[in-house]
Amino acid sequence: MRKLRHWVKLPTRWIEDGGLRNFRWAHGEGGTNLAALMGLTVISHHADERSGIAQLTYDALSSMTTLSRAKLSAGLGALAERGLIEREPEGRSTYRLAGYDPERGWAQFPAKGLYRNAAVAAFGDFRLRRPAELEALKLYFLFASRRDRRRNMAMITYAKIEEYSGVARSNIRRALSVLAANNLVHVEQVPSTISENGFANAYRLAHLNTRSHMGTLGRRDDVFGLETGPDDIWRD
Repeated sequence: MRKLRHWVKLPTRWIEDGGLRNFRWAHGEGGTNLAALMGLTVISHHADERSGIAQLTYDALSSMTTLSRAKLSAGLGALAERGLIEREPEGRSTYRLAGYDPERGWAQFPAKGLYRNAAVAAFGDFRLRRPAELEALKLYFLFASRRDRRRNMAMITYAKIEEYSGVARSNIRRALSVLAANNLVHVEQVPSTISENGFANAYRLAHLNTRSHMGTLGRRDDVFGLETGPDDIWRD
């Protein structure tokens, strides 16, 4: 099995095109949609850096996602149906990340630091019965896509979070609580782009460039300037 890297390249076009909105907690498909994003996380972690192809047995995927084979199968089916993975591009137990290009169109996605005992630690607490778990993972993918590399965090308004992820504004706070409780995302306070004396939330992925955070960057104007509008976001 491929050795885990500290971070991997996650294709982001589907996220920027609003693809996260398709993963809803409705019509009995919420658990399947959550399983799909959990499976995509692990496949991304083990994809070859050049080809975007991961070679993983069902047993390995089931173990690392903490999903049963039945739930994993349903989740992989949802990913394939939505065109996010190609199954068996190089034979059995292989998966290709759709739209993978090692040169462009990707975001840094934490990998090695998420694992404990050969499984994604946070997934061990997911029960696939709470909408907040799906909402949390959707926000995690969105923050990865919107993360600014210089500042090592994503600054995005609640309005834009709702627009791109489909998570209702009233549910964002509970999703952030799930991310924080599972050590997936740190919420930082940065100078507001709206009020000169105010502050806004920014979101830093755990286990990624851990030496770059508010404690080391401070609140310098050259890093956290007031040049963006109220609905703008900081991008790679």
